[in-house]
This record gives sequence, structure tokens and C-alpha cells, in this order.
Amino acid sequence: MKIYKFGGASVKSAEGVRNLESIVSQADDNLVVVISAMGKMTNALELVANSFFNHRPDLSDNLKAVFDFHDVIINDLFADGRNEVDALVNELYAKLNDILSHKPSLSYDFEYDRIVSFGELLSTTIVAAYLRSRGLNAEWVDIRRCIITDNNYREGNVNMEISESLSRDAFLNNKLSITQGFIAGTATSQTTTLGREGSDYTAAILANLLDAEDVTIWKDVPGVMNADPKLYKDVEIIPVLSYKEAIELSYCGASVIHPKTVKPLQNKQIPLFVRSFINPSEPGSKICRYKQHLSLPPIFIHKKNQVLLSLTPRDFSFIAEERLSKIFGILASYRIKTSLVEMSAISFSLCMDYNDVTFNKMIEELRDEYEVLYNTDVELITIRHYTPEIAQRITENHLIYVEQRNRLTARFVVPVG
Repeated sequence: MKIYKFGGASVKSAEGVRNLESIVSQADDNLVVVISAMGKMTNALELVANSFFNHRPDLSDNLKAVFDFHDVIINDLFADGRNEVDALVNELYAKLNDILSHKPSLSYDFEYDRIVSFGELLSTTIVAAYLRSRGLNAEWVDIRRCIITDNNYREGNVNMEISESLSRDAFLNNKLSITQGFIAGTATSQTTTLGREGSDYTAAILANLLDAEDVTIWKDVPGVMNADPKLYKDVEIIPVLSYKEAIELSYCGASVIHPKTVKPLQNKQIPLFVRSFINPSEPGSKICRYKQHLSLPPIFIHKKNQVLLSLTPRDFSFIAEERLSKIFGILASYRIKTSLVEMSAISFSLCMDYNDVTFNKMIEELRDEYEVLYNTDVELITIRHYTPEIAQRITENHLIYVEQRNRLTARFVVPVG
């Protein structure tokens, strides 16, 4: 059993779906294919969810954009007849329209999950139908009946014990299964999601539950790179990484791997490959158990859409453990993830992901006890395996708000631009 995961960029067009078919058709083993929403469809469905929940007049236009995008791909893929795929897709459209025809609940996160999940449901339905039209016996599997979470909407916590039994029943007897990334379900059949960009995590969970031989993530890059080629010249592929190194890179913001992906694989020593769907014959990168010392080049990670927040108690008391506990409790209640933390006697600074929906509400709550300063237009630059000379060269033209260094990693919070 092998697991393949294809992200939105790989299925953003009919050409991409055909390329997926050429890769999948060459597999000799039993295969589970995990697929994300097509292109930027998660973003488009977020607009639908926001319009629906906030009763905005642009709901119909946003919904039409979703339907039109998929219709273009279907027309291209099924030029000889689209009766089967139309029936399946129209059934999904009817379910989405039914949700939108009722008043929203009081929970935005609940509504978000059940609306945005249609991106993955539509992409896998279209891909599975196309593969069948090409003579492949592709079984469409609803992952919401296999991976079971609690009702922590938008970032469900997986019940591995229940999910293992259900997943084995659903997948082990199929030669080729097509299923969704990112989404899951509860014991009461409500839809949840596993966190933004969580399709990699889905693939890792299934690999763990099914004792897969390996996982391959098919990307639009040739492997794990030491820098973004759009920002740096002379970048290079890193052919082998340890699980530990991969976790460090994903925590620092490396977009090639979702932060939760590595742990389920490391638990069972399942290797992870990152390969190019553009040039599938290239070996890419391998993440695995690796005890020997790896000589790695400096790795540069730019994490954008960050905010630097500084808190000072109004009574000038120390930032002690009980205050830290309360601050992180507030962050957790708004589901805000920190990227960097720095503290002194009476101040506490955090660099974190910026979410304009929740940030202002959180700030108002913190202002009850703290003086609050923040900069929203910042990025976090991380240099893993840095040298002092490289750190100086990368930051010499930046105003540095916060700087942290340890033996292997240097991190800088700087203004964007």
C-alpha cells in the first residue's frame, strides 16, 4: 500500500488532472490517492462561507464562481460525454445549495467546515470519474466516514483508534482509492477540517492507519529546496532529511510540508517523498529516519502574513508563569499559532500568524490587563544552519524588530518589503 497526495496546484486544470492520471496509472501497488481542492478553490469557498454567515449580498456571485470554475475543467475532461460526472457533481451542488438556503447557525467554524469541504468533495468526484473514463477502477471514498475527529471545528483532533478500523475497512481491499485531504467527520456525521493546508496531514494519518509502505507528496517543485527560487538564486534540492529536521523546517514556516505531517509517519518509520508532478521521473527528496550526521546547506524560510505583538502589564508586574499561562490561553481560544516568542521582566512579544477576523477581538481582550503594541506588516525570516556571515548578508538592509539565534537557527522579525 502506498499513499499519493496531490495538492491544489496539481489539479487546478484539466491538464493537471490528465497529468495526475499518467502518474497514478504507472503505480504497481495498491494506491490511496489523497487530493486537495482544485487550484484556489478553498479560498473561493471561504468567500462563500463568509457571505453566507454574514448575510452578504455577494453570496450568489461567489457561489457562481465556484460552479463556473469546475464546469470549465469538466467540459475539457469529458468532451465525449459528461453524464456520469454531471450526475455526481450536481448532487454535490444540490447539497451545498441546500445548506445555503437555510439560515446559518451561530457557529462560524461549524459553517466554515461544512461549506469549504465541498472543494475536496468536488475535486475527488471529478478526478475519480475521469480515471474511470480512462479505464482505471477508481473507488471514490468519503474520508469523512473514515477519519473521525472531535467537534473542534476547523482543526479537528483525530481519534486514531476509531479511524484505524474504519479506514482499513474502506481502503485495504481497493486497488485504487480516491479520497479527500483536509476534511474529516465526527461520530455524529458532522463535517470537520484538520486545519488549513491539512491535506498532507490526511495522507500521513492514512499511512499510519494503513501501515503504508511510503507516502509521496506531489508538488510543483522538484523536492525540498533550501530556499524559495522566487526569492533566491542558486537554490538546491535537499535529497535526504531526517524526521527531526523536517519538523524543525515545517515549524519555522517551510510551506513544502504541513507542520503536523511528520509525526504520524515518524511513529511508524514510514518514509515521505516530496516529488515534482511536473517532472515525475526525478527522485525529489526523501524524509526518513536518519541517524548519521547530515551536512546540510543554509536553509532560508520566509514566513509572511505575520504580526508582531508586544504586551506590557499595566501594573508593571513581572511576566511570571501564571501570566504566560493566561496569555497562551487567550491565544488558544482564538486559535492563533505563535511562530516566535521573546520575553523580558515586564514585556512579552510574540510573532504569530495574522488573522484579521479574530485579531482585533483578541487585542481588545488583552487590553484589559496589558498595554498593547503591534505591527501587522511583518515577516519572519529563518536561516537554518546559518553562519554569522550569511545572517548578516540576509538582514543587512532590513530593520530588525526581533532577533533570536541558537546553535543552528537564526530568526529575524522584519518589516515586509
